[in-house]
Amino acid sequence: MRGAGGCWKRLRLRGRRRSSAAFLLAWAACWLGLSASLLALLRRGAFPGRCTDESGRSILARLCLDYSSGVLTGDLCEDLCVAQKLVYKHCLYYDRGKKVIQADWRGQPIILKSKQEIFSSYQHLSMLEEVETQDITETELLLMAALEVKNVLGLELSNNTMGPLWTRRKGPHWKAQVASMWSLLQQEEYIFFSLLQDFSKHVLRIIGSCGHFYAVEYLTAGHAWHKTLFPLEDMAGPSLTGHRSRVRAIIDIALSFLDMVQHFDNDFSHRLHLCDIKPENFAIRHDLTVVAIDVDMAFFEPKMRDILEQNCTGDDDCNFFDCFSKCNLKIRKCGAQRANNNLQVICDKIFRRWFSPSLGGPLVSFPLQPQLQKAVQECAEPGRVDAAAHQRPLKSLSKLYHLLRVSQRELLRAE
Repeated sequence: MRGAGGCWKRLRLRGRRRSSAAFLLAWAACWLGLSASLLALLRRGAFPGRCTDESGRSILARLCLDYSSGVLTGDLCEDLCVAQKLVYKHCLYYDRGKKVIQADWRGQPIILKSKQEIFSSYQHLSMLEEVETQDITETELLLMAALEVKNVLGLELSNNTMGPLWTRRKGPHWKAQVASMWSLLQQEEYIFFSLLQDFSKHVLRIIGSCGHFYAVEYLTAGHAWHKTLFPLEDMAGPSLTGHRSRVRAIIDIALSFLDMVQHFDNDFSHRLHLCDIKPENFAIRHDLTVVAIDVDMAFFEPKMRDILEQNCTGDDDCNFFDCFSKCNLKIRKCGAQRANNNLQVICDKIFRRWFSPSLGGPLVSFPLQPQLQKAVQECAEPGRVDAAAHQRPLKSLSKLYHLLRVSQRELLRAE
């Protein structure tokens, strides 16, 4: 912002000497110059999160060059690089190496994702150079994959549960297949989505991959500025434009959020913690199922404990985004146990917007509105970490389930 500061300084000097008309002209000239500079920066994608079509197309062109050279492979490479059945549409996100690109695959919108732009940026598997690739057994590869999962997610997995992560079989391009799969295994989101494909309807469905890029289903993310947080009209068309239909849809989505909370808490070998809960990290399928679409800040219990157990001088040092712990001042160490929970944060950051009054009143009017407001308020309040701590979210979950289902029935009776 030095340009703006210099502009303002010159304007102040000129403003003392010249008429107000001349001052306004100089002010306009300065801001026109600054606007032109900002526009140039935006076009070059200089700000975090921005991605130009030029850079997006260049990334995929580089990917196809590596494919044609035999460096990498994948089940979508042929459609992307040869048959032209996977077509670039837009570059959605480009920041700190992470790339997110919208594409069209055989008439179906998809998202291509990678943690790094260039294939060579990923750690190379040295074993590929030390021995003949065909001599590496699938058992050895599965063991390496299991070790990588333990390193990334903190989970101990047996070889027979690694199937979704290692789907390739030996063939003429085995070295490229191994190198490509190894680049994917260095991406936490890919591992997360792959492992949960057959176990959870609340995560993105993986469609395929090419080198270090993997494709997932396309869903429209929520946004805090959206009146209902999620674009209901994109899910079921005009049928959700009426007030009663919107109310019914929000209740269904809220129930799906509760299903997801219960599922992530109880249905895996370890509890899954969501440490960045906001509308932008979720999407809604056409059947109104909630889907976690960004899990960079999702951690299973073993990894969560490692993250929380840090040195501290107060409770503020024990906050990791939406996951909080408490500081033990005697040993100056954060507790490994999370003090809040997924449901509490969802109540605070999602449900409050729907069910609690604001300065402008509730977003929409619901059956049992006062009871829902009170239940959401109680759910969102932080509690003490004690022997009864695990009972509070269960009571809140049960109460919210009950109120939302009664609201559903009342809406049906009113039709």
